[in-house]
Amino acid sequence: MAFFSTHETHPDPAWRGRLAAAAIALALLWPMLLWSEFNPWLLLDAQSLNATGRFLADFFPPAHSVEFLQLVAQATWETIAIATAGMTLALLGAVPMTLVVTERLSLSRIGTGRISLPGRALRQAVRWILVVLRSVPELVWALLLVRIVGLGPTAGVLAIALTYCGMLGKVYAEILESADAHASDSLLRNGSGRLGALLYGALPESASELVSYTVYRWECAIRGSVVMGFVGAGGLGQRMDESMKMLSGGEVSTMLLVFVLLVACADGVSKVCRRILA
Repeated sequence: MAFFSTHETHPDPAWRGRLAAAAIALALLWPMLLWSEFNPWLLLDAQSLNATGRFLADFFPPAHSVEFLQLVAQATWETIAIATAGMTLALLGAVPMTLVVTERLSLSRIGTGRISLPGRALRQAVRWILVVLRSVPELVWALLLVRIVGLGPTAGVLAIALTYCGMLGKVYAEILESADAHASDSLLRNGSGRLGALLYGALPESASELVSYTVYRWECAIRGSVVMGFVGAGGLGQRMDESMKMLSGGEVSTMLLVFVLLVACADGVSKVCRRILA
């Protein structure tokens, strides 16, 4: 009876640790909320509610004229093209750098048991390049590139390529490092090069996860290209910025719906790819 009484009083044996962790998290989070001036209750203010109601009322009905829908279709296609071209360039840079920074594909490690000094130096240099590339958000790259190449999609493509090259290179290397190394090690010990070990050893083991992450990043690139349109990088975002400046809520509503459909389609592509590779 004493055992059941104790169990009912303390159903979670780790409750003290969980409570302490929650208290520490709250103690750390509360000053950050104060410093960030986070005031969500302002949304419930009468003036804020009235402004929200007027703002949302302008969204209905969504604009649906043939001429406007043609402009939206053109801007949507431009957005997809910007995201896809930027991801393609990012992959062209990320794959070679992944080959360099992935220790599991090191030839010197297979031969001597440890990575040589030149190899470590090169690997660290490439890692720093990846850090620099992904440290600068694509929006900041777009702001800089618009002043170099001018307004238009070129700035958006290059901005996505630079930022996503750093992201893809880092995550690809981590995925490959966490996979089973038996196949790639066997290929390297039998004279295969790094590329062969990647294609026939590491890649089949991690293909599903790599494709899933790549498609997710492509979805993020679509969202990013819309945001970059607000700084003149073309696409759906630039058209949305023009409509917002003209206070045309119906046009903005239509473009938001298109944006939701784009993300839903990208999610569908990811599911299909995972199903094929499963």
